[in-house]
Amino acid sequence: MKIKLIQPAMLPRPMDTKLKTRMSPSLALLTLANLTPKEHEVIIENENVERIDFDEPVDLVALTVTVDVMNRGVEIAKEFQNRGVTVVAGGIHITADPEGALYYFDAICVGMAERVWAKILEDKENYSLKKIYYDMGKIAGKEVVSPNYAMIDHNKYLYTNIISTSRGCPFRCDFCYNSCKNVVKTYINRPIDDVMKDIKALKTRHIMFIDDNFIGNPKWTRKLVKEIKPLKLKWNAAVTSNIVDMPELLDEMKEAGCQSLFIGFESINSKSIDSVHKVQNSVNRYEKLVDEIHKRGIMINASFVFGLDEDDASVFKNTLDWIVKNKIETVTSHILTPYPGTKLYSSLMEENRIVDFDLSKYNTAHVVYKPMNMTAEELYNGYLWIYEVVYSFKNIMKRLPKSKKQWIPFLSFNLFYRKFGKMTEILCNMVSFKNIGRFFRWLSYRI
Repeated sequence: MKIKLIQPAMLPRPMDTKLKTRMSPSLALLTLANLTPKEHEVIIENENVERIDFDEPVDLVALTVTVDVMNRGVEIAKEFQNRGVTVVAGGIHITADPEGALYYFDAICVGMAERVWAKILEDKENYSLKKIYYDMGKIAGKEVVSPNYAMIDHNKYLYTNIISTSRGCPFRCDFCYNSCKNVVKTYINRPIDDVMKDIKALKTRHIMFIDDNFIGNPKWTRKLVKEIKPLKLKWNAAVTSNIVDMPELLDEMKEAGCQSLFIGFESINSKSIDSVHKVQNSVNRYEKLVDEIHKRGIMINASFVFGLDEDDASVFKNTLDWIVKNKIETVTSHILTPYPGTKLYSSLMEENRIVDFDLSKYNTAHVVYKPMNMTAEELYNGYLWIYEVVYSFKNIMKRLPKSKKQWIPFLSFNLFYRKFGKMTEILCNMVSFKNIGRFFRWLSYRI
């Protein structure tokens, strides 16, 4: 069969540019490509960077779907179905809300694809395709298949050096997909040998580990960190704030080349943290956490969620002051978004507080529910304001890292990607994106 794997185009948030859409390829589609038996032909199309060829003769189309691209995914499916092509959908949104997806696709994959993809292809060939495919019972890390990195067109993306070392998360925050009933309830790590093979396959000294939680199993993380230390890599990862209790692991991570950590602080209001059961966060230890990371020369990308029920309009100014005071290098902000299937979604539905069901707006940049202690307009304007003031000249300079070695990556990201992102986008349109990609890859070696 001829199989086309598609990533639908996402809609940009107010602060996003084309750099965001070209950040990295889809590991999900690359993994499907590696799962596909060799007798089939595989084509990958990412609508964020290229047009979909609807008229190319194919036997099967598979989409990876997040909630904000669900509407576009349905449109793509219709185009191919009208041409007589079978369309299968998977991805985090399909797993979180399978009932809402059944009608639109010929079949859906709920959960990981490792055990079911070959069966889907076999059933398609035998005209016995089922509506739902799911097999996650006692899934193990050794079953996770590496992406087919050889299929990446490096000229299309800023970063192609991405690796997932695990699946899932040991925590169940109410607003996170891990609170969904269909999401695997265990945290599984891949065999370290498999991760090392992926690192070698990428042929680069800079790696971005894109796990939900790189330290979900600290003992395993420590083993991996010791293995990669001789490689002299420069790498980044996402961790939870309870790493404050793991100073020895932080030491080992720094020695092994860790450059920055993405951390979901979410709120500096402890009542807001408690309201969504983010039990791993302790607000009164945030400053100690920041100090422990910074004194090891590691930068921080702090994530915040605004609009939690304990938030009022003062949360924006209070958060800004905390960010500047603690010299947080990078900030990613979100409007609280009730993803279908999560505990948060169920709670807000019961309270009749969801006011907008257009899934394309579920990208953390729109207010789709009734906030508790501020108006929807205050929440949205505060969200925009945070981005504006965090990346103002004054606050960029106030957040300048103490280490001069970090000034180039810090200023490059804050200026070229955030503050002047639109100008960088224009530059991308004037010169080949290939050269812009080379610049950011050069920069990544210094982050």
